[in-house]
Amino acid sequence: MADKLLGSISRYSGVAAIGLIGVNQCLYNVDAGHRAVLFDNLQGGILPDVRGEGTHFIIPIIQRPIIIEVRSTPKEIPSQTGTKDLQTVNIKLRVLWRPMEDKLSHIYRTLGPDYSERVLPGIGNEVLKSVVAQYNASELLSKRAEVSARIAEGIKERGAQFNLIFDDVAITHLNFMPEFVRAIEEKQVAQQNAEKQLFVVQKAEQERLATVIRAEGEAEAAELLTKSIERSGEGIIEVQKIDAAKQIATTLARARNITYLPSGSGGGGTGGGGPGLLMNIDK
Repeated sequence: MADKLLGSISRYSGVAAIGLIGVNQCLYNVDAGHRAVLFDNLQGGILPDVRGEGTHFIIPIIQRPIIIEVRSTPKEIPSQTGTKDLQTVNIKLRVLWRPMEDKLSHIYRTLGPDYSERVLPGIGNEVLKSVVAQYNASELLSKRAEVSARIAEGIKERGAQFNLIFDDVAITHLNFMPEFVRAIEEKQVAQQNAEKQLFVVQKAEQERLATVIRAEGEAEAAELLTKSIERSGEGIIEVQKIDAAKQIATTLARARNITYLPSGSGGGGTGGGGPGLLMNIDK
């Protein structure tokens, strides 16, 4: 009795296991940020429907799900191109792109699973060469925001033709050939030297003007003094003599070993009221 029961359980377990395997083959899951398209062997291609996130049914063996990511994906596109003045420039472009969800079947059918590697480099290089060729090398630096905006506009327009959406486009790297960089540095040095020489010339001119103004002031002062002498006679000259005598007397009074003897203080004088004597008392 027990053997029959165990045999029945085994048979039912086998049937259930087979059933679970069959059900599992009829189901597939689509994770967040992804979509699915179905390849149908009977119809011989990709079905037009796009399946969203969740669990879906398929016909085993006949149908096969293809999972495609639809989130924004970063991609770096390098390019070497020429400017309007024939300078070679290396540019790296960073884009955030994603496919149009309702066009996934068409994208996969026409471009294949590696559609991003087929389309993005071509679009990036085409737009970069077209836009950069309209600017001089110096304009690429001074008008970088404008250049970046035009590149972004061109890439979004071209991407739409391939059912691709670009959420962001930015220039991450831009440099010129070493010869051009060296020429820019030499030009900057020459400009700095020219500005320095201009400063030296301006300084010399200011010093010359200051000398002229000072000389004119001294000439005017001398002229005023001459006119004053002519008006006042000898009075100003006498005042200048008195000031000079005071200065000499002050200097001698501060000198060492010099003694001043006023007139009439003894010493063999005649007692008159003449000037005093200066005597050196060094031994």
